[in-house]
Amino acid sequence: MSVDLATVKRVARLARIAVTEDEAGRMVGELNGILGFVEQLSEVDVEGVEAMTSVTPMEMKKRQDQVTDGNKAEDIVANAPVTDHNFFLVPKVVE
Repeated sequence: MSVDLATVKRVARLARIAVTEDEAGRMVGELNGILGFVEQLSEVDVEGVEAMTSVTPMEMKKRQDQVTDGNKAEDIVANAPVTDHNFFLVPKVVE
């Protein structure tokens, strides 16, 4: 895939980036270089290679998966105009 000057200007406009003619011309080469590198990466055979989260093998730190109420009920209703036992009180609406 190759990028031309019109594509660079269009992408800059979509990204709302002000680009001068000189900058756009320079970006054509830079973007083509990036796309060339991505094409090189797509040629690498990664079949059977396990995904890595780090360059060194390590166990992920895990916490116990426990359901809690967060112990923040008082903080949550602190700014409410009217509360009762950590519940919001709202006027009854009957139509």
